[in-house]
Amino acid sequence: MNQLIEKAQFLAIVTIFYNIAEGIISIFFGLQDETLALFGFGVDSFVEVISGIGILHMIIRMKLSKVEKRDGFERTALKITGYSFFVLAGGLILGSAYNIFYDIKPETTLIGIIVSVISIFTMYYLMNAKLKVGKELKSDAIIADANCTKTCFYLSFLLLLSSGMYELFQISYIDIAGSLGIAYFALKEGREALEKSVSETLACTCHD
Repeated sequence: MNQLIEKAQFLAIVTIFYNIAEGIISIFFGLQDETLALFGFGVDSFVEVISGIGILHMIIRMKLSKVEKRDGFERTALKITGYSFFVLAGGLILGSAYNIFYDIKPETTLIGIIVSVISIFTMYYLMNAKLKVGKELKSDAIIADANCTKTCFYLSFLLLLSSGMYELFQISYIDIAGSLGIAYFALKEGREALEKSVSETLACTCHD
């Protein structure tokens, strides 16, 4: 039992540090190459860090006793996460409108392709590893975390699609479409985070 909780803690820590690294790289190159989709993907990664800290806190509590509901720290983390996703979505929508009006197009989306491919493999591993540990521990909290990691997995495919298509066709609206797709997922994640912050159950409220 303790070994499984230690593994869950390790996976939570890996998730946090991976998202920090991914966020820094994505935001830096998103600004440098003027690709809004990659920039939005990077900001999303940093918001995921806030959520990840709440999950890590929950796992640490599991070491001490059975966790049956979220505590104040975890609810606050979820609320901050939810509102941050809404701000991100609004920023991406405004940024898309700005890029359309001024006809701004990325210099390249090659970094977006590289980041998204790495993210796809990383999220796939984390998603399945968390699900396995959650089932073995019979923990709704960890299973919920694994299921909600699917959103990051889907976002990686979205970034790969928009970055790849832009690199092929050099049409500015492709990057804008990618950023709006990320805005949609951000709104979805924001709503789910706020729902979980007031829910009495630890089960995932994510909607596929």
